[in-house]
Amino acid sequence: MLLANVDKFAQRIILCLRNEECHQINSTVLRRVTGAQRTYSAIDTVMIDDADEAANYPTEYLNSLHPNELPPHKLTLKVGLIVMLLRNIEPKRQICNETSANDRQDDIILPAVALTTGEEDDLPFQMKRIQLPVRLSFAMTINKSQGQTFDRVGLLLPSPAFSHGQLYVAFSRVRDAQSA
Repeated sequence: MLLANVDKFAQRIILCLRNEECHQINSTVLRRVTGAQRTYSAIDTVMIDDADEAANYPTEYLNSLHPNELPPHKLTLKVGLIVMLLRNIEPKRQICNETSANDRQDDIILPAVALTTGEEDDLPFQMKRIQLPVRLSFAMTINKSQGQTFDRVGLLLPSPAFSHGQLYVAFSRVRDAQSA
């Protein structure tokens, strides 16, 4: 499959309750899209002052972690895939987290940046990952979609979505009722 109309796909999204479901959908789309792919490996480190304590967290273990606000350790991209920025890069040019790039005609050069885990992660340490600040975005969590609007929205609800108004947020992401 080739994404012939990237702009059309950029205005469609599948909303999920959990990141695991998003990763599954995004991985499925990645496998189905044809074309050359490139994989970018991150540099992961633990941020602990005590070197002896840091030795308890080998690089292979850090590489296997998938914190919500960080890109994957192995980021595989293909031309034409839809991605979302995880950090603001250049606000003056609107190269920001949660902004649409549908009308963008210029090329954007994204640097690998150092991103760190936050307090909301259940890790006993803070982790730093140097990687391109993007994640595939054919599916995203309902919570991440707040503040965005799409032409077409699909919902994946394998379990009830009645906590913190998630169902209302999901339905309100679409431009009109016929597009849900």
